This record gives sequence, structure tokens and C-alpha cells, in this order.
Amino acid sequence: MNRRKFIALMGGGIVLAAGGAAGYAITRQPEDALKPWANAGVSYSDPRKKALSYAILAPNPHNRQPWLIDLSRPDQMVLFVDTDRLLPHTDPFNRQITIGLGCFLELLRMAAADDGFDVVFDLFPEGEDAARLDQRPVAIATFIKDPAVKRDPLFAHVFERRSLKEPYDMTRPVASAALARIEDTIPEGVGSTNDPVRVDELRKLTHEAMRIEVETPHTFKESVDLFRIGHAEIEANPDGIDFSGPLFEGMHLTGLFTREQTLDTSSSAYAQGMDAVLESADTAMAHIWLVTPGNTRIDQIHAGRDWLRINLATTAEGLGTQPMSQALQEYSEMAGLYEKTHAMLAPEGGTVQMLARLGYAAPVPPSPRWPLDAKIIRNTV
Repeated sequence: MNRRKFIALMGGGIVLAAGGAAGYAITRQPEDALKPWANAGVSYSDPRKKALSYAILAPNPHNRQPWLIDLSRPDQMVLFVDTDRLLPHTDPFNRQITIGLGCFLELLRMAAADDGFDVVFDLFPEGEDAARLDQRPVAIATFIKDPAVKRDPLFAHVFERRSLKEPYDMTRPVASAALARIEDTIPEGVGSTNDPVRVDELRKLTHEAMRIEVETPHTFKESVDLFRIGHAEIEANPDGIDFSGPLFEGMHLTGLFTREQTLDTSSSAYAQGMDAVLESADTAMAHIWLVTPGNTRIDQIHAGRDWLRINLATTAEGLGTQPMSQALQEYSEMAGLYEKTHAMLAPEGGTVQMLARLGYAAPVPPSPRWPLDAKIIRNTV
């Protein structure tokens, strides 16, 4: 990468100088990919689709959006996993994908309750496989009209929820009272800390875990293959890891940011990318984690449901949240840190399902989403 060009670009020179078609391309936003956020809950006569229009906004690993939806049964929704959207290198047993499906189900429940419906879940009705997810249903959700159903106050924060990956303000501590309120949103299995000594320990652990993931070729390539650089790529595939806005558009158009450069460990793009992700880990002002007694698919679904609640409660407190789950991943290069993390956060046993950093930062735009219709495999006959 030419350093002078990079500095000029960072200063906005390309954006200001570009005219005509180039200027239009640089400043375009992926409008269609963001429409699901604006369309949630709008103009749906079917209460299942109305609830699902919110559920597709749920957090999920690498924004893979691995849900497939069958609406062919009246008053029910059958959820399947899209096995083409798994992460075999960083998530070899599909644990994190299952947690994302749990987030989806909890947000579905919240949205249905807000519309006056209770939802009863039958999880893995045809069985489960601990080694991998397969074509069997993940859940059958039955919608029951119930005027007495309780609305969940956390649902009010759905549209503001983000995974905030920017560096956090290290001059603003996270209050113990805020952590206590966040922990109160789920009954058990959650821990948190804002103690400076322990936060520093977890900063170092998550920093090292991130470094291992990036320096391990097969895990890093899995992420880079899911880069969506610029509005055209994002609109074509509104999933994965998006890079939008004038800076990334300009870098992409001028050849300063490509997948090939990112994978080249001798390039400036690689070095600057590494610095950026490690800087974020180092600015954590608090940490929060989830532990389940076991590690069955049911445990993972419940962890996802709890994580969705924690994510919304964090949003309600005005805090930024970013999952830092690299140390929880079950591939051989991460084995040492996996054991260390469990010794730190689950000394009495159990599985640490989620670990995240907390802090304050400026808000960021929402992540792209596939429209609901793209995820429905069968409609009501």
C-alpha cells in the first residue's frame, strides 16, 4: 500500500476530489441491505411474519443470518439452520451458530408478546447432534393469542442494539450499578467485572485470542472470505462482515483494500487491520460473560436467548457491547486460551458460552440484513 495515498485517503482527499460516477459510487450507502431495520413490524397481517421481521435483526456470528423459516403449518413457525452458512474453522461444532439461533428465538418471542401472542417452543423436536447442526428442525414455535401476555420492556431497545466494534472511551468507567441491572435481566449464569485489575487480565486474554485467530491462516481466511467491501458487494450479499462508507468505498475503488491484500501478512493492510482489532480489545472498560452448566444444543439455545436479553439491557444502559468470543472457540490453536478462559470465568465447571467487552463509544449504523422473504423456504398453503 502506498503510504502517501493512504494518508490522503484518510484525510478525505479521494472523496473530495472524486466526481461523476466515481464520486457517486464512493458516497453511496447500501440502502436496500438496511431496509429490514426500517420494515420491521410494518404492514404484516400474519403475526408470525410480523414477529419474524424483528427476529431477523438478532445478533449472530459473523452476521451469517443462518436461519431458514417454514410457515406451512398454521399458527406455527419451524426454524431450520442453513448449513451453507456455518463457520467450520472458527466454530467447528456450530456452538456459536446455535447461540445465534437462540438470539433469533428470543427476539421472536419478544416481538410476538408485544403483539399480544405467547410463543411456545419445542426445541430440536427430532433430536440433536453435538458434533454438528444438520437438516433437522431447530425449533417449532407455536403462536397463541393471549391478551394477558406480558410485554418485555427490553423490546423497546431493538432498533438501537448494535455490536459496537469501535475503540471505547477509556476515560469513562462502567458503573457497578449498571452491571448489576444488566445481570438482573437473566436468572443465572451471568458474571461481569469492572475491576481494573480483572479487566486488564481479560483485555490481555482477549487481545491474545484475537491475535491467534488472525495469525492462524485457516481461521483468518474464513473471516476475510466473508468481507463485503463497498455498497455493491453488501447489496448483493447483505451478510458477513461489512465495510461501507466513503473511506472503504474509496479504498476499494482505488485498490487500497482488497481481500488479497488483507491476507498478505507482509502488507500494510494486514498490519493496520491487526492493529485495529487489537486496539479495540485493549479499550474494554468492563467485561460480561455467560456460563451454562452443560453444553448441549438446548444449553446453547438458552445461552443465545440470555445473550439477546443482555445485549438489549446493555443498550438500555447506553453502553456499547462487542462479543470477544475468540478464546471460546474450539479449534486446536486456541486450546490453551480456551482452558485459561474457563479456569478464570468458570472455575467450578460449566461452559463459558459468551464473553464480551463493554464501554462507551459513538453510535454506529446497523448491520445489513437479508429481507424476511429471502429466509422463508415455505409459506402457508
